[in-house]
Amino acid sequence: MIPYSDPSAPGRVFPYVNIGLIVVNFLVFFYELSLGATGSSSLNTFFYHYSLIPCEYTRTCSVVPGTPNPLPVTLLTSMFLHAGWLHILGNMIYLWVFGDNVENSMGHLRYLVFYLLCGLGANALEIATNVNGTAPGLGASGAIAGVLAAYLVLYPTSRIGTLIPIAIIFIPVRLPAWVLIGFWFALQLLDGIVSLSNTASGGVAYWAHVGGFITGAILVWLFRRPDRVGQLQAFHAGGPYGS
Repeated sequence: MIPYSDPSAPGRVFPYVNIGLIVVNFLVFFYELSLGATGSSSLNTFFYHYSLIPCEYTRTCSVVPGTPNPLPVTLLTSMFLHAGWLHILGNMIYLWVFGDNVENSMGHLRYLVFYLLCGLGANALEIATNVNGTAPGLGASGAIAGVLAAYLVLYPTSRIGTLIPIAIIFIPVRLPAWVLIGFWFALQLLDGIVSLSNTASGGVAYWAHVGGFITGAILVWLFRRPDRVGQLQAFHAGGPYGS
């Protein structure tokens, strides 16, 4: 399912941080493309230096030479790397649709700190569930999972414009946030459980998604601003796309 719109309350703050995060992710991705144009080895080296490699944190492997010092820098840099066009477009669509109202509910600085903490929570669970992992972990998905959790907690009945693929046709529908996000999280959790029995390296970091989501569901209560949330909840419940 591909979300494409959600209700935006009148008088909302301009989502400077959310747009800034999207811009930074694309700028880094374009830099990756420039490295890829010079040869795959340059891009692979960049990924191994700035991605999250779990075994480096659990000390079951050596740190790749050239990795930033101190090592925890990669907990942050890995959030802004993507493996291809589908990877970054999928992530940025979700961030674009859901991030603005979450930023509006928290304020700019709180939202930025919240986003980064969700990414750190995602990486922490990925390390804990993949202690011997040697494949570079990268992407904004974990941090965005935290944004989805915050949206679900704050605006569960908001109607989200969604494209549902049926064969080669995409059907536009409006789904309550709890259906769309709840289904997404259930899928991540199920795939994460299945992945525990798969010893192969690489693939989707489902547990990072779960970790980011859980972090967001907890931290939203600390970072939300009740005065803003109350107004927005009333709008989402009774607005043009409310339930």
